[in-house]
Amino acid sequence: MSPRHIVVVGASLAGTGTARALRDQGFDGRLTLVGDEPHPPYDRPPLSKQLLAGQREIGDIALPPTDGLGVELRTGVAATALRLADRTLALADGSRLDWDALVVATGAAARPWPAPVPGGVHTLRTLDDARALRRELAAEGARLLVVGAGFLGSEAAATAAELGVPVTLVEAEELPMARGIGTVAGGFVARLHREAGVELRTGTTLRSFTGADRVTGAHLEDGTHVPATAVLLALGAVPNTAWLRGSGLLLDGAVVCDEHGRALAEDGTVVPDVLAVGDASRRPHPLTDGTLHLGHWSAAVEHAAVAARVLLHPAGGGELPEPPVAVPSFWSDQYGVRFRSLGLPHLADEARTVEYDVPGRRLEVTYHRDGELVGVLTANRTRRLAAYRPRLADALRHRRAAAAL
Repeated sequence: MSPRHIVVVGASLAGTGTARALRDQGFDGRLTLVGDEPHPPYDRPPLSKQLLAGQREIGDIALPPTDGLGVELRTGVAATALRLADRTLALADGSRLDWDALVVATGAAARPWPAPVPGGVHTLRTLDDARALRRELAAEGARLLVVGAGFLGSEAAATAAELGVPVTLVEAEELPMARGIGTVAGGFVARLHREAGVELRTGTTLRSFTGADRVTGAHLEDGTHVPATAVLLALGAVPNTAWLRGSGLLLDGAVVCDEHGRALAEDGTVVPDVLAVGDASRRPHPLTDGTLHLGHWSAAVEHAAVAARVLLHPAGGGELPEPPVAVPSFWSDQYGVRFRSLGLPHLADEARTVEYDVPGRRLEVTYHRDGELVGVLTANRTRRLAAYRPRLADALRHRRAAAAL
């Protein structure tokens, strides 16, 4: 029997996509979408780029509205607890929702500094975060310190530099973004930063802030001091699943799921009426022996479509549809350079340089594991990706089939 009331927790890309997919696939029951932010659902990638630069506003990054879908949208109220036994969801305003099926789409939060911070120290994960940092960059005499040169930190540093703000970018590794894309591509990114005038400090990290009520800079572990009127902590993300502690679901940062996205209980059994999607989920992957957390925009989109199919699969109707072989993808815009990636470069044990043209701002690197292609990254060579996608999909199918034997 199809569920009568489905609750989607998280008005994110994955959450709104799940709600839309449910209606597109014929669900005509009650559908509630719960979000902790007061704003209508919006797309997050522009936060560190166009919105931070003042080139876009909320109306430009809003996700397709749920008007006309018959969705009860509850914004500005966070989920606080989940009870599996009586199928209830507790909300921060004291209310409760009964559900027949539930989707966890609460995404991830910025990893915080482990101690109190003075004013002017920011993270960047929400619309309000981006607006607050934008005000800092617009102030006279602004000087930005970015701690963490992953994708978010590098994008924010590039945006601030293009606005004419002096930027210092600090990274614990020897090269920016190297954990995700390797040393060759990391070196390419480092040259872009330096050519734009960003002061790049690698092999060190933040020790402490200076300034009492208001930040004036920071001491680094290498013994130096960096002056700053504002600091952005780009230290990674943490799945928003703390509210699920004590629920009986198996958590490993994110919700641990089976290959269909169905949540697992703490005893390892499947909870068929609770699914997790996007940044809030971990699920098996052919390239790992365990589960993998894919914090990519593309994963949120793909998970949403699969979640709807799984929830609407008739009870006792045979095997669930086989999950599609998804080839993860992401992009990053820095200094007018469009980086595009397919697959999972960070799982590679070898990188091969196909093209490295700094003056022309073009790059192509392939990533391999045990000699097999697992990813590709390009800079201003987007058209070349088309030839890699079927190869990556075939490799993943082969690994999935081998694992099933």
